Formats: sequence, C-alpha cells, structure tokens
Amino acid sequence: MAKVKYYYDTKTLNYQRIEKTPLDRVKNIVIYLGASIFSGVIMIIIFFQFFDSPKEKQLKRDKLDLLNQYNTLNNELTDINLVLKDMQNRDDNIYRVIFEADPIPSSIRKAGFGGVNRYKYLDNLSNSELIIETTKKIDIISKQIYIQSKSFDEVINLANNKANMLACLPSIQPVDNKDLKRMVSGFGRRIHPVYKTITHHDGMDFAAATGTPIYATANGTIEKSTYDRGGYGKHVIINHGFGYKTLYAHMNEIKVSKGATVKRGDVIGYVGNTGLSVGPHLHYEVHYKGKKENPSFYYHNDLSPSEYNKLIELSSEENQSFD
Repeated sequence: MAKVKYYYDTKTLNYQRIEKTPLDRVKNIVIYLGASIFSGVIMIIIFFQFFDSPKEKQLKRDKLDLLNQYNTLNNELTDINLVLKDMQNRDDNIYRVIFEADPIPSSIRKAGFGGVNRYKYLDNLSNSELIIETTKKIDIISKQIYIQSKSFDEVINLANNKANMLACLPSIQPVDNKDLKRMVSGFGRRIHPVYKTITHHDGMDFAAATGTPIYATANGTIEKSTYDRGGYGKHVIINHGFGYKTLYAHMNEIKVSKGATVKRGDVIGYVGNTGLSVGPHLHYEVHYKGKKENPSFYYHNDLSPSEYNKLIELSSEENQSFD
C-alpha cells in the first residue's frame, strides 16, 4: 500500500496531505522504470564482465581444445621431420651411393618458398603465430616428401638398371695380364719418359708386343676413334654410360669406328707405339663424370683377391711411365 505523505503548512501551522496529480504519478513511474532499467543494465554489464555466458564458456573450451590440437600437431610434425631426415640421410649415403648416383643437394631438399607473404591471410587470426608456424611446417614437410618420393623413383629405376650398369662398369684389364707382368706404370706421380720430370700419370701403362689384342673393359659405345700424332697416337674412347668412359692409347691398329657398340671383352684394336710413346704399350684411362680415376680400383672381375692386392702394390710404385 502506498504511503501517505504530508507537508507542514506554515500559514495554517498544520500538516497538509500531499495530493499527487496523474502527471506526477506518471513521472514517478517513468523515473522508477528508468532507474530499474539503468540498474539492470549496470548489473548485466558487471555480470558479463566477470562471468562467462554458457556460449562463451563453450567457445573458450573449443578454443582451448583447438590450441591443444595445434600443439599436438606441432609435436607430431617434429617427429615426422626427424623420420624424414633419417630417410634423406639413408637415401643420400646408402641407396644413392650403392647405385652411384649423386646425393640430392641440401639447397634443393630444403629450398624455401620465397616470394610474397603466402601466409598473410592468417595474420588476423587469434594465435596467428602458432597457426602460421604449423602451416609453414606442413608446407615444408610436404615439399620435402615430394622431393624424396621423386628420389626413390629414381633409385627404383637405378635398381632396375643395375644389371645393365654392372655390364657398363669397366671392371677387367684391357690386355691379357694374368701374371701381372705387363703392368709397368700406374696412376699418380711418375717420371715422364721424354722430359724426365715428375708429372701426374693419368692412367696405367701395360707393356706388350705390338699387335697384342686390346679389349673393351665394359659395354659401351665408341665415342672417339682417331689418330693424335703428338699425344695419344691412335686411340679410342668408349662411352659406357652411367658417367663412365675409358681411353685406350698408342694403338697400332684400331678395329672399331665411332658410333659402334661393343661389349666387355670385344677386341677394339691392337697394342702399338704411336703418338708420344717410348715403346710398344697400351696407355689406359678410366674417367668417371669427367674426372680421371685410378684404373686399378676397377679390376674386380678378372683377378683373385691376392692378385688384385699384388696389382695395387705394383701400380703404387713411383717409376717411369711409357708416355
């Protein structure tokens, strides 16, 4: 029940009852409602400032779950990266070595993406650093897996061609030399027979009578069959593929022409004394990917272990070459 209010009338010296007009009542109601609404808004603001709504609580739980998933994904990506590095090391140092293929350069395996900021669209997301870092890892690993897959494709092809590659590997001596007496000068520092100076001898010299057969040491194609009056004399170069070439110099007669195919053991010519030479002999070289290699490392098809060790010992003596 509304309280009755009075006021003191100084003229009559009596208390008079306050009579409210309808307008006064409306004003009071408006003021009361306004105050209530204002108080309610303030209370709501304070409530939402310090307390989460059910929807906000769910969103925060979802966000926390998402962050945990990203962190778990990051850890898994780190583990995957370790496994991938192990695969890359095995590929470069085992598989590709077995098949005599060059390792894949690190600059290719770990090449960046470069160019414009490909992750700019993620900058405005909350926790963007974590999301961008995870996305980068996924992109890098995806690229490295693609490169590794291509490498394994190449290794598979090399494995399928292994028999062919072995047939093209120069692995016998170019002249009959079972007793090892024909090998007179090896690869390395030797005394030049004409100039009497210490020079590098790029092959091996086999002394033999003029007309002794010379054999192709592996399957291949004749790349060069020519006569160099002041150097190798009559000589042949065979391209065996897989990076290998062999050179046979100072021949008396050449039996093959450029472009012809030969197999290991085929006679390609005969020992002679043409070019810059001091006696009948064969100068024999092995080239691998443009580099001249020690031929004695390749004689594994026609020598026993003891014979091979003896040949290595003989070829290591620093004596005078024949050319």
